[in-house]
Parts: sequence; structure tokens; C-alpha cells
Amino acid sequence: MRELFVCLVCVASLAAADNTFLLRGATIHPVSGPEIRDGMLLVKDGVIAEVGTKVAVPRGVRVIEARGLHVYPGLIDSGTQLGLAEISSVRETVDTTEIGDFNPQLRAIIAVHPASEHIPVTRANGITTAVTLPSGGIISGQGALIHLDGWTWEQMQVQAPVCMVLQFPVIQTRQERPGARGPRPFSEAKRDYERRLQQLREFFEQARRYQKAKLAGSPEFRTDARMEAMLPVLEGKLPVLVHAVRERAIREAIAFAESQKIRLVLAEAREAWKVADLLKQKNIPVILGPTLELPLEEDDPYDKAYTLPAELHRAGVKFAFASFSTSFARNLPYQAAMAVAFGLPYEEALKALTLYPAQIWGVSDKLGSIEKGKWADLIVTDGDPLETRTQIKRVFIQGREVDLSNKHLRLYEIYSRRP
Repeated sequence: MRELFVCLVCVASLAAADNTFLLRGATIHPVSGPEIRDGMLLVKDGVIAEVGTKVAVPRGVRVIEARGLHVYPGLIDSGTQLGLAEISSVRETVDTTEIGDFNPQLRAIIAVHPASEHIPVTRANGITTAVTLPSGGIISGQGALIHLDGWTWEQMQVQAPVCMVLQFPVIQTRQERPGARGPRPFSEAKRDYERRLQQLREFFEQARRYQKAKLAGSPEFRTDARMEAMLPVLEGKLPVLVHAVRERAIREAIAFAESQKIRLVLAEAREAWKVADLLKQKNIPVILGPTLELPLEEDDPYDKAYTLPAELHRAGVKFAFASFSTSFARNLPYQAAMAVAFGLPYEEALKALTLYPAQIWGVSDKLGSIEKGKWADLIVTDGDPLETRTQIKRVFIQGREVDLSNKHLRLYEIYSRRP
């Protein structure tokens, strides 16, 4: 029995040692403060214990030499379908959408597939955390903030739910039915838009009646999973991520959020530049989609998508970057890099990949910068992570070093050895 106890203690100490170490000699980029040259970073049990130029090395702690390298906080993708979709053309591998227009009870977190090939590919490019989102209908369900490492969704979970996803109704003249030809009449599209908007208002009113009935404690009260999921939204505890691309939808989404007294985060707001002053006034954050996009309108400047982040920054609007993709989530740093080339200060681009998303999603006490007391979500690079030629040398998630091998690397190695 004594031997078994000693063995268990040894195993436990070895497990602890995996996420306890000292990084030494690297240039550390905390994001929340100035860079630290020839720095030292002590991690204990997955949490940053000390950071600076002179840190005492506890006896027995593993030392990782990183001279000539750079240490950044792990990058955060604020909008993906990682873990929910594998091959878009194979329906059985896509678990993002359910039947019906109102599904607030659906939880993206429990559908995450930890063995997805997209996760290690994305992680190998320095992205350690992502918001994975359901889609479809009007209220799609609950988004989840996940670490890109873990055997189960429980191990990957950082915060779930992190938002309620709402696809704001718009006037849609383009027909999406198979075999449909040409646009449908505007009058028909407007009627459909007004119907869906009215349904949305009625659903929120129904949720408020449910809230009052629950507080009243009536003996006839019956629990409803959909309405229960709406309570944190109505109480202001859970933000609503609203997909609204054009100016009209953005303004209507803001008005709707004010009338319902809910917290709003805008997603994919391509015309946010037209209402930047309003967004600043209302303190509404924006999750920007890819900057490497064509203009939205034919007469828009060719670089409108490139300059949007800089315009929001000048207006004082808080924003974060997102890929809104699965297979191309790995390109997230380069989306931010393009914004830098078109006027966004470099420091702001880096914060929009780290600190700002952590603040928007309410986890800045754990993630987003290299500071004492935060999780050791770190990337070690040989240069600027926004540069395509930079190599990610090591990745740590909560202090655990994760494997950088992935499908892309395996294929590269196979075909590079081809006779």
C-alpha cells in the first residue's frame, strides 16, 4: 500500500511539472504593457506566477531556454465553427444548425468534436482560444469559448455559454431555394422581413412573460428549456451576438437591443464605419470578419474592408478579429496584418487578437495578456506572429505544451519526400 501511495504521489508531481516551468531569455510581449527584452516568465500549475527581467528560479523547476525567440499571449478567434463542422460538403460532419427559427436552448459546447482536424491546424498558427458559434434560424443558440486543446469538450471549455447568437432579420431578395431563378419581388421580401422581425419581438415578449411567471412562483408554472435559456439574456448576464452586416440592419439591431434592454455585440458588421460614432456612444463592441475581402458594394473603395478596423479605432470603438470560418481560421493573424498595412496601429491589431476579445467576452481576468495570475496561454515564435514567414515554435495552453503536428504538416512531409 505504501508503494502504491508513493507511486501516485510521483505521478501527481510529474503531472504538475508538465504545467510548471520557467521560460528564459526571450523577448516577452505582454500586450498590456511594454515588451520585456531578455525576459523571464515563471509558470506554476498553468498560471503565470512571475514575469520580468529577474525572476528567482525555484528549485527543481524545468527551465526552457528561449533566447532569440519571442513570447506572446495565445491568439483568440472571436467567431468560428471550430469543432462543429469538418467537411462542409458532407452533411453528416456539420453540426451547426437545427430545425426551427428559435433555438436559444441549443449549446454549441456539447457538440464540439475535440478530434477535429481543423483544431490542430489552427492551433499550430498561434491561435489557442476560439468562440465557436451555432448558426441558422433567427436565434441560433449559445456560443462557447473553447481552448483548442483537450480530450473532451469539458476539458476544452473556457466559458459556455459566452453569448446568444441572433441572426437579425434583413430584407432578402435573393432566392436560396434550389432551382429558383432571379430575385424575388421586393414587396414579398419586405413582408417576409417584417414577419420575421415581428416573430422576434413576440419571442422576447414570451420570454419576459415566462420570466415573470417564474418569479411569481405560480403552482401552474411549467419549466420550458427555450425560455430558461433566455433568462440570462433578459437579465443582462449574457450578451447577444447579432449578425448584422449592413447599416440598416446595424441600426435596427441597436434599436432592438435598447428596446429589449439587452447587451449587444455586433458581428460581421461590414458597414460599421457608417455608424461608428453611434457605436462609440452606445459602447457597443464589434467582432470584425476577415479583412481580406472584396468590397461589399460595387462603388465601395477597393480597400474598404482593409481600412475598416483603422476607422473603428479612430472612432474609439472596441473591436476584435474573427475568421468566421473553420478551414481558414488559421489565417486569423494575417487578417489583422492587412489592417495594419492600411492604417491600424500594430499594437491595436495585436490587442484585437488577444486582450480586446478577452475583455469583450468577459474573461480578461484569465486570458488576453501576459500578466501575473492569468492562465499561461502562450505562443513562442521566431518573429512577429502577424508575419506569414514567422514560425510558431511552441504553444502552451494553461501551461501545458501542446503538440504542433497537424494534417497540413503531415501532408507536407509526405509529399516533400516524394521521389
